Amino acid sequence: MPGLKFRVLLDSAEEEEVFRDIAINDDLTLEQFYMAILDAFEFNNDQMASFFVSDNEWNKGEEISLMDMSFGAQDNETPAQMNDIMIREKIQSPTQRLILVHDFLNMFIFLIELQEIMDSDVNDAELIMSVGSVPESLSAKTKDNLENMRFETEVDKDLKGFDMDDFDDEFGSEGFENIDDLDI
Repeated sequence: MPGLKFRVLLDSAEEEEVFRDIAINDDLTLEQFYMAILDAFEFNNDQMASFFVSDNEWNKGEEISLMDMSFGAQDNETPAQMNDIMIREKIQSPTQRLILVHDFLNMFIFLIELQEIMDSDVNDAELIMSVGSVPESLSAKTKDNLENMRFETEVDKDLKGFDMDDFDDEFGSEGFENIDDLDI
Protein backbone atom coordinates (compact mmCIF):
# COMPACT_ATOMS: atom_id res chain seq x y z
CA MET A 1 0.00 0.00 0.00
CA PRO A 2 2.27 2.78 -1.12
CA GLY A 3 1.33 6.38 -0.64
CA LEU A 4 0.79 8.49 -3.72
CA LYS A 5 1.53 12.20 -3.92
CA PHE A 6 -0.70 14.13 -6.31
CA ARG A 7 -0.61 17.76 -7.39
CA VAL A 8 -4.17 19.06 -7.78
CA LEU A 9 -4.43 22.31 -9.76
CA LEU A 10 -7.64 24.33 -9.81
CA ASP A 11 -8.09 25.40 -13.41
CA SER A 12 -9.27 29.01 -13.56
CA ALA A 13 -8.80 32.17 -15.59
CA GLU A 14 -7.10 33.89 -12.65
CA GLU A 15 -3.41 34.73 -12.93
CA GLU A 16 -2.47 33.22 -9.57
CA GLU A 17 -1.83 29.48 -9.54
CA VAL A 18 -3.92 27.61 -7.02
CA PHE A 19 -2.92 24.05 -6.23
CA ARG A 20 -2.69 21.54 -3.44
CA ASP A 21 -0.32 18.61 -3.00
CA ILE A 22 -2.15 15.68 -1.44
CA ALA A 23 -0.70 12.38 -0.26
CA ILE A 24 -3.07 9.42 -0.11
CA ASN A 25 -2.79 5.61 -0.01
CA ASP A 26 -3.35 3.83 -3.27
CA ASP A 27 -5.83 1.39 -1.69
CA LEU A 28 -8.38 4.13 -0.93
CA THR A 29 -11.26 4.78 -3.29
CA LEU A 30 -11.56 7.60 -5.77
CA GLU A 31 -14.47 8.85 -3.67
CA GLN A 32 -12.15 9.21 -0.66
CA PHE A 33 -9.66 11.04 -2.89
CA TYR A 34 -12.47 13.31 -4.14
CA MET A 35 -13.44 14.17 -0.54
CA ALA A 36 -9.79 14.95 0.27
CA ILE A 37 -9.65 17.33 -2.71
CA LEU A 38 -12.85 19.09 -1.63
CA ASP A 39 -11.47 19.47 1.90
CA ALA A 40 -8.15 20.82 0.63
CA PHE A 41 -9.89 23.49 -1.46
CA GLU A 42 -12.70 24.09 1.08
CA PHE A 43 -15.46 23.24 -1.38
CA ASN A 44 -18.81 21.86 -0.27
CA ASN A 45 -19.82 18.29 -0.94
CA ASP A 46 -23.21 19.11 -2.41
CA GLN A 47 -22.66 18.73 -6.13
CA MET A 48 -22.26 16.03 -8.76
CA ALA A 49 -18.75 15.23 -9.92
CA SER A 50 -16.73 12.92 -12.15
CA PHE A 51 -13.12 11.92 -12.54
CA PHE A 52 -11.80 11.34 -16.04
CA VAL A 53 -8.70 9.27 -16.66
CA SER A 54 -6.46 11.47 -18.79
CA ASP A 55 -3.50 11.07 -21.07
CA ASN A 56 -0.39 13.29 -21.14
CA GLU A 57 -2.21 15.80 -23.36
CA TRP A 58 -5.04 16.25 -20.80
CA ASN A 59 -7.58 14.54 -23.05
CA LYS A 60 -10.54 13.09 -21.18
CA GLY A 61 -10.77 9.33 -21.19
CA GLU A 62 -12.85 6.97 -19.08
CA GLU A 63 -15.39 8.66 -16.80
CA ILE A 64 -15.80 7.65 -13.16
CA SER A 65 -18.81 9.37 -11.61
CA LEU A 66 -19.63 10.17 -8.01
CA MET A 67 -23.05 8.56 -8.27
CA ASP A 68 -24.92 6.26 -10.60
CA MET A 69 -26.09 8.51 -13.39
CA SER A 70 -27.12 5.77 -15.80
CA PHE A 71 -30.87 6.49 -15.69
CA GLY A 72 -31.66 3.08 -17.16
CA ALA A 73 -28.77 2.94 -19.67
CA GLN A 74 -27.23 -0.36 -20.63
CA ASP A 75 -24.53 -1.66 -18.24
CA ASN A 76 -21.78 -1.25 -20.83
CA GLU A 77 -22.68 2.46 -21.14
CA THR A 78 -22.77 3.19 -17.40
CA PRO A 79 -19.72 5.01 -15.99
CA ALA A 80 -17.99 3.37 -13.07
CA GLN A 81 -18.60 4.93 -9.66
CA MET A 82 -15.93 6.49 -7.45
CA ASN A 83 -16.79 4.38 -4.40
CA ASP A 84 -16.19 1.17 -6.40
CA ILE A 85 -12.73 2.04 -7.75
CA MET A 86 -9.48 2.07 -5.78
CA ILE A 87 -7.01 4.76 -6.78
CA ARG A 88 -4.37 2.21 -7.77
CA GLU A 89 -6.72 0.72 -10.37
CA LYS A 90 -6.43 3.91 -12.44
CA ILE A 91 -2.68 4.47 -12.09
CA GLN A 92 -1.16 3.38 -15.39
CA SER A 93 2.04 5.44 -15.36
CA PRO A 94 4.32 7.19 -12.84
CA THR A 95 2.99 10.53 -14.13
CA GLN A 96 -0.68 9.53 -14.34
CA ARG A 97 -3.08 12.39 -14.99
CA LEU A 98 -6.72 12.70 -14.00
CA ILE A 99 -9.27 15.42 -14.52
CA LEU A 100 -11.92 16.10 -11.90
CA VAL A 101 -15.05 18.04 -12.77
CA HIS A 102 -16.95 19.21 -9.68
CA ASP A 103 -20.35 20.90 -10.00
CA PHE A 104 -21.44 20.47 -13.60
CA LEU A 105 -23.27 23.82 -13.65
CA ASN A 106 -20.28 25.90 -12.59
CA MET A 107 -17.68 23.50 -14.04
CA PHE A 108 -14.94 23.58 -11.42
CA ILE A 109 -12.13 21.70 -13.13
CA PHE A 110 -9.16 20.21 -11.30
CA LEU A 111 -6.11 18.96 -13.19
CA ILE A 112 -4.48 16.17 -11.19
CA GLU A 113 -1.04 14.71 -11.77
CA LEU A 114 0.77 11.96 -9.90
CA GLN A 115 4.02 13.46 -8.59
CA GLU A 116 5.52 10.62 -6.59
CA ILE A 117 4.99 7.02 -5.54
CA MET A 118 6.14 7.04 -1.93
CA ASP A 119 7.72 4.14 -0.04
CA SER A 120 5.59 4.61 3.04
CA ASP A 121 1.88 4.53 3.80
CA VAL A 122 -0.18 7.62 4.50
CA ASN A 123 -2.59 7.46 7.46
CA ASP A 124 -5.46 9.32 5.84
CA ALA A 125 -5.30 11.73 2.99
CA GLU A 126 -2.76 14.39 3.95
CA LEU A 127 -2.53 17.91 2.64
CA ILE A 128 1.21 18.35 2.11
CA MET A 129 1.33 21.76 0.48
CA SER A 130 -1.15 24.53 -0.26
CA VAL A 131 -0.33 27.26 -2.78
CA GLY A 132 -2.65 30.14 -3.60
CA SER A 133 -6.15 30.94 -2.48
CA VAL A 134 -9.30 29.91 -4.23
CA PRO A 135 -10.34 33.06 -6.13
CA GLU A 136 -13.26 34.83 -4.47
CA SER A 137 -15.25 34.39 -7.67
CA LEU A 138 -14.94 30.61 -7.26
CA SER A 139 -15.09 30.22 -3.50
CA ALA A 140 -17.75 28.13 -1.82
CA LYS A 141 -18.89 31.17 0.18
CA THR A 142 -19.51 33.21 -2.96
CA LYS A 143 -21.25 30.26 -4.55
CA ASP A 144 -23.48 29.81 -1.49
CA ASN A 145 -24.37 33.50 -1.56
CA LEU A 146 -25.32 33.29 -5.23
CA GLU A 147 -27.52 30.28 -4.61
CA ASN A 148 -29.42 32.17 -1.90
CA MET A 149 -30.04 35.23 -4.05
CA ARG A 150 -33.28 35.57 -5.97
CA PHE A 151 -32.75 36.64 -9.55
CA GLU A 152 -35.63 38.57 -11.03
CA THR A 153 -36.66 37.38 -14.49
CA GLU A 154 -38.43 39.31 -17.23
CA VAL A 155 -41.67 37.49 -16.33
CA ASP A 156 -41.27 38.61 -12.71
CA LYS A 157 -40.86 42.20 -13.89
CA ASP A 158 -43.94 41.97 -16.16
CA LEU A 159 -46.11 40.65 -13.32
CA LYS A 160 -45.10 43.31 -10.78
CA GLY A 161 -48.18 45.12 -9.57
CA PHE A 162 -50.50 42.56 -11.15
CA ASP A 163 -53.49 41.73 -8.95
CA MET A 164 -55.58 38.62 -9.64
CA ASP A 165 -58.69 40.50 -8.45
CA ASP A 166 -58.29 42.81 -11.46
CA PHE A 167 -58.61 39.86 -13.82
CA ASP A 168 -62.00 39.39 -15.54
CA ASP A 169 -62.69 36.16 -17.34
CA GLU A 170 -65.58 35.32 -19.67
CA PHE A 171 -67.77 34.30 -16.71
CA GLY A 172 -67.21 37.49 -14.76
CA SER A 173 -65.94 37.50 -11.22
CA GLU A 174 -68.97 38.94 -9.45
CA GLY A 175 -69.92 36.78 -6.47
CA PHE A 176 -67.97 33.75 -7.69
CA GLU A 177 -66.69 31.62 -4.86
CA ASN A 178 -67.28 28.08 -6.08
CA ILE A 179 -67.56 26.33 -9.43
CA ASP A 180 -71.06 25.19 -8.47
CA ASP A 181 -72.16 28.85 -8.39
CA LEU A 182 -71.74 29.14 -12.16
CA ASP A 183 -74.75 28.81 -14.41
CA ILE A 184 -73.31 26.84 -17.24
